[in-house]
Amino acid sequence: MRIDDGWLPDARRLPSPNQDERPAGEVSLLLLHAISLPPGNFGGEHIERLFTNRLDPEAHPFFATIAELRVSAHLLIRRDGECVQFVPFHARAWHAGRSRWRDGKCERRALNDFAVGIELEGDEVSPYTGAQYQALAAVTLALLTSYPGLDESRITSHAHVAPLRKHDPGPAFDWAYFRQALKRLRS
Repeated sequence: MRIDDGWLPDARRLPSPNQDERPAGEVSLLLLHAISLPPGNFGGEHIERLFTNRLDPEAHPFFATIAELRVSAHLLIRRDGECVQFVPFHARAWHAGRSRWRDGKCERRALNDFAVGIELEGDEVSPYTGAQYQALAAVTLALLTSYPGLDESRITSHAHVAPLRKHDPGPAFDWAYFRQALKRLRS
């Protein structure tokens, strides 16, 4: 897998209006998330509609509480491994919210300025699929190859950077399995 001008050629492209320029052009953190809409339900177009400001607040009671949000991620990895890209990696997606991350000796905020946000279709309790781990490993390798500010120590979870308000991708995400998949691709 490769990255061409910030886009994955193999991903389905669905540009989100919820993006802007990175202030310093820095790409140095990979932030993993989980999302399902409605919560606990997989499949359908609701996630794509949320990230493109087209979510119908009447389609489900939960949607009325989030339909006005202006959020995005760079990439969504569906349960079958399909990748849907909303924002080119060199642009700023709006995914981290209020969060902070210890970068060496300093604490950094405004993580969207330098983080790539990848959403896994899932929730905090359902196991992720093998296809998702394989796709995530391939995308991660492409990112590590394309952006020298990234390395494996700069991959973390939404739960780690916003622990009082977020728990994703949750205990169902198998970090060891993901790192093994990445290692296999590198060899």
